[in-house]
Formats: sequence, structure tokens, C-alpha cells
Amino acid sequence: MPRFVILEHDHPVLHWDLMLEAGDALKTWRLAAPPTAGHTIAAVYLAEHRREYLDYEGPVSRGRGSLKRWDRGVYAALEQSHGRLACKLEGDRVRGTIELRQVEADKWTFTLSADAVGPPHPPD
Repeated sequence: MPRFVILEHDHPVLHWDLMLEAGDALKTWRLAAPPTAGHTIAAVYLAEHRREYLDYEGPVSRGRGSLKRWDRGVYAALEQSHGRLACKLEGDRVRGTIELRQVEADKWTFTLSADAVGPPHPPD
């Protein structure tokens, strides 16, 4: 099964990078918050990244902050169409179905199913 990783990245502001293994590269989305069951999060599609990020933690070149692994595991694509991707994640922290939905050019939404196992939503 293909692998995924979610990296906590502190540059230019704190965000989480979802990376899905796709052949020789990683499809990557920047998430505005960590995945939380039942909540929709703003996401931005980024350029593909190198597969080395599946196993990397540490500083990013050219002063672009540092990365810390937030979760990792395997995934299975359930449905893929223009502007929509649904996958089942089996990670250390998150286990459940995610949906990425394109809302315009590079802007997407990320939703982790309400019945997924994942960290609780922080209080408002």
C-alpha cells in the first residue's frame, strides 16, 4: 500500500503538510490545522515533494523552518475524480476516511470523517 505522512511545519506560519505517496513523488496539501475528526479544514495544494519526506524530520533548506512528524502510515484511495479525492488512512494517530475537495485553483478543503480515530478537537 502507498504511504502517507503528516508533518508539522513551522514556516512561514505553523501548519501541517499532508503528503500522499504517488509513484516517485508526494502529492502535498498544506492544512491550516491538524486533522480532527468531523471538522473541515482549509487546505492548499502545493507542488509535489520528494519521497524522502516520508521519513524526514528536521530543518528545511534555505531557512524554511523545520519539520516534525505528526503522523504516518498507509492509505488506500477510495475515489478520485476531478477536484475530489477520498482516501482511507491507517496511521499511528489518524485512522479513517479523508476527503479532499477542490474549491478553486489551488484551494481545497480537507475533512476527516466524524467516526475516524484521531486527536480530539481543541476547545473553542
